[in-house]
Amino acid sequence: MKAITLTDQGVKLANISKPKPGDGKVLIRVKACGLNRSDLLETQGQSFGHLGGDNKVLGGEFSGEVVELGENINNLSVGDRVMCRGGSGWAEYAIADHRRTLKIGTENISWEQAACVQGALQTMHDAIVTNGRFEKGQSVLIQGASSGAGLMGLQIAQSLGAKLVIGTSRQPNKRERLSEFGADISLDSGTDQWLDETLKRTDNKGVDIVIDLLSGNYVSKNMSATRVHGYIINVGRLAGMEARFDFNLHAAKRLHYIGTTGRTRSIEEHMQVARKANDELWDLVKDNEISSPIDKVYPIDNAKEALDRMNSDSHFGKIILKL
Repeated sequence: MKAITLTDQGVKLANISKPKPGDGKVLIRVKACGLNRSDLLETQGQSFGHLGGDNKVLGGEFSGEVVELGENINNLSVGDRVMCRGGSGWAEYAIADHRRTLKIGTENISWEQAACVQGALQTMHDAIVTNGRFEKGQSVLIQGASSGAGLMGLQIAQSLGAKLVIGTSRQPNKRERLSEFGADISLDSGTDQWLDETLKRTDNKGVDIVIDLLSGNYVSKNMSATRVHGYIINVGRLAGMEARFDFNLHAAKRLHYIGTTGRTRSIEEHMQVARKANDELWDLVKDNEISSPIDKVYPIDNAKEALDRMNSDSHFGKIILKL
């Protein structure tokens, strides 16, 4: 079968053997695949749990049809249209754990949308609601709001009743579009204007919740932008993995600074995250009230071009590979 693999020579289109589902696993005929930052970072030397070996198959999120079931599965049937999270999805066929495989059902959701909506939905619901303890009427700042996860976060905050939703981006053309996805204010994260304006709009108190997809040198300024007893949720590290941390400011604000990632979660924890997100938000997805905006769709053979687009940071929303 055709698959996108990562070798010592970089990303390659290869023909490899079709996998067989083991106990608790399902075999999916893949229809579409979502690109995530973790896929790009895999190609740059980081590890996010995709299968290893000489032919490491990329791809942590995909949609398709169930074609074969392993043993001890009673929640899925052959022919089901499904959304999957896991690894090794950029291929004609992929294996998924049945506990991370969700039925699309009869909803009018495209393969492209199904391939990318769950990652952003689960990540941002977990950040805003579970870790951020969001309550209706609170204010939310999303740093790096023009990313796929950021755009989903804007929509979730607005849909759940935030009184003020602020999104940031360095790029003017992207900031101009944030209001389409729920941002009341769009600010430039390339200057301190975002901090000054955030404080101005909150009577100098700061926001209730910061969802930080940037990290790096934004860490202490994020603390300045957050109210006393507020929450900062470290979701992404697009601006850097390390920085100076102002412990005195952290203590003075009595902040809840929480880091989150899927990499260290058990299957059971992933199931809980998925259940909470979909219990609260799936009706909004199927009614098209919230979605993952799709930037561009590439044939799977053009995976390297798709990764280059993500690396250039020229995309707005999700990049998709189609089979």
